[in-house]
Amino acid sequence: MYEVMIETEFSSAHALRGVDGELCENMHGHNWKIEIYVCGPQLNEIGLLVDFVELSNTTKRVVEYLDHKVLNETPPFDRLLNPSAENVARYILGQLSTSIDNQCRRVYKVRVWESSRCSATYQVDVQF
Repeated sequence: MYEVMIETEFSSAHALRGVDGELCENMHGHNWKIEIYVCGPQLNEIGLLVDFVELSNTTKRVVEYLDHKVLNETPPFDRLLNPSAENVARYILGQLSTSIDNQCRRVYKVRVWESSRCSATYQVDVQF
């Protein structure tokens, strides 16, 4: 199995709902670091799992939607999802999958870092 990973960053603010009495319930910001992982059992005809430029450009479009925003005011985090790191990771994976996934590769893991010491990962099972 092959694996490709890229990193990117964005800045946004959020306030977690339902964490009674915790500081995270107050609005605060992060410089989020994002790791995107793609895997697949075979390379294409030119020896790539996915072109880094394609993966980076697709990721950039998804991240630009979240960058310099208040996540609590940005769908789907405004009503449907609490803007936790876990839900941000799941959202990003879902958005990227629609453009990157094909019969030979899958976005299977997204890791979101809120700080240098705190991260959350969303990962899906992959079968080819």
